[in-house]
Amino acid sequence: MVGRDWELVGAPNARDLGGLPAAHGRRVRAGRLIRTAALGRLTDDDLPVLGKLAPACVVDLRHSTEQEVAPPDRLPGEPRVVHLPVYDPAHPVFTYVSAVLLGHDLGAYAELAREGMPAAMCAIYRWFVTGDSARAGFGAAVRLAAEAGNLPLLFHCSAGKDRTGWLSVVLLTALGVDEASIRADYLRHNELTESLREVLLAAMTRRRPDLDPAAARPLLEVRPEYLDAAYDEVRRVHGSFGAYLRDGLGVTDATVAALRTNLLD
Repeated sequence: MVGRDWELVGAPNARDLGGLPAAHGRRVRAGRLIRTAALGRLTDDDLPVLGKLAPACVVDLRHSTEQEVAPPDRLPGEPRVVHLPVYDPAHPVFTYVSAVLLGHDLGAYAELAREGMPAAMCAIYRWFVTGDSARAGFGAAVRLAAEAGNLPLLFHCSAGKDRTGWLSVVLLTALGVDEASIRADYLRHNELTESLREVLLAAMTRRRPDLDPAAARPLLEVRPEYLDAAYDEVRRVHGSFGAYLRDGLGVTDATVAALRTNLLD
């Protein structure tokens, strides 16, 4: 298991990106980039495990409305915490997904429901590339990761799969990791959260007995087509990932050089 010799019960999809192969025969340095779900459900036994990783900076990609309904992050030590919300509360797809998760009335979302959850998730991934708060948040997170004083850097959203997954894609691509390795890490979420996913589906259908688990399942998974939607949007809008980093996220060549100096062996 690449770069991962620890487990967090309260964040089962947590992992160190260390060990992934990067440009020119180099590898991502272990213990420097850590991706997780929100940390409010960490157990007492999880805290010393995370303490050994000793994150210097924690990037939280959630919106304040998400933080308010979740238990506060449990963090050992006193890391710098930076809130970079990647969320649009006015975007109909975001509000539709929230309504499904929270068991709210879906009457206002007939068209989105007809198109299906996979289509909604693809729309969110396209928004990751073009949305204002997405570009601001992901760009700022990359710049934080390029500063040695912020390492180890831990980053998370709520479930640790979509916003966290795309930020992993951005960082690893900037480090020269090949797309196949990036995709494999992205898809590992499903394997690591299989039992949790069934528990969440059961809870959702208890709240809404009319909710079809097959319709909700795509919300709790990552899928290749979600990632493809974002990659396609990068190519459509910017032509290349390098241009997206530069023009979409404001990541300079100097920042990429600093990332590689600080994060590659």
